[in-house]
Amino acid sequence: MDGIRQKLDWGTIAPLRLRSRLVAEGVYAGGHRSARRGAGVEFGGHRAYTPGDDLRWLDRRSLLLHDRLLVRQFETETDRALRLIVDSTASMGYRGKQAEGAKLAWSALVAAALGRIAIESGDPVGLTLFGGVPGTRNLPVSGGRESFERLVATLEGLEAHGDATADVRMLERAIGGIARSARRGSVIVVLSDLLDLPEGSMEFVAGLAARGRILVVVQTLDPDEATLPFEGTVRLRALEGDTVVETDVETTREAYLTALEELRNRWERTLLARGGRWVRAVTGEDPVRTVRSILEAAH
Repeated sequence: MDGIRQKLDWGTIAPLRLRSRLVAEGVYAGGHRSARRGAGVEFGGHRAYTPGDDLRWLDRRSLLLHDRLLVRQFETETDRALRLIVDSTASMGYRGKQAEGAKLAWSALVAAALGRIAIESGDPVGLTLFGGVPGTRNLPVSGGRESFERLVATLEGLEAHGDATADVRMLERAIGGIARSARRGSVIVVLSDLLDLPEGSMEFVAGLAARGRILVVVQTLDPDEATLPFEGTVRLRALEGDTVVETDVETTREAYLTALEELRNRWERTLLARGGRWVRAVTGEDPVRTVRSILEAAH
């Protein structure tokens, strides 16, 4: 199980701009045109009536109580931003024989398609990475056609690099700003294999759902990781770190799949308890279906 390369293996996913457009169009065909819940409004107080104000918002009760005309004000309840968080650590560079491309390449395709859908809906998009080659910059939240071009250009330049188990604060440094600043109603989508994250990551990520934010975590696995399809004795190398294990797959598969299911259950329970949502994706599947699942989870 040794499918990590120095340069990202895009396989048949490239060119990203074209493929993401086709995926987004496939999603449009299914009737999903927004990466967020519909914006609501909440009461924002009163102000004095001025000629020309909409009479529907006159507060007649205040007129009876205070003998003056007041207008009810409303303010947008939700932040329209889509915030994409993409795991770019070394394990995301894996590509097995059944996958279109490496996990990171496939995640980039899903992220780009979500970004295109959001921007065409008039919603701004931001990109945050954890792991990757040092110096790769995140993208602040912004909207418009140029934002999509910047998103694609950044995703196309990604390389899988870094070990989250060795740098236990990597995730916290990357997304701590989002945890502090993202407002109510913003949609946060995390794309990661979740396989080599340090202790406490589950609770930290789930905390992004606080303050009325919409959180969707997408566990992105290669078909090899989802089923362990090998036969006989194999050498399994850790995707992050230097551990190498030689084992008989027939005796290992059941325990491995059980552990994978337990990990999934722990994430689902933790996320649901905080109001987040979980989506499982396999890179051998149709990305249109995955994007639709993410949009459905965010509504």
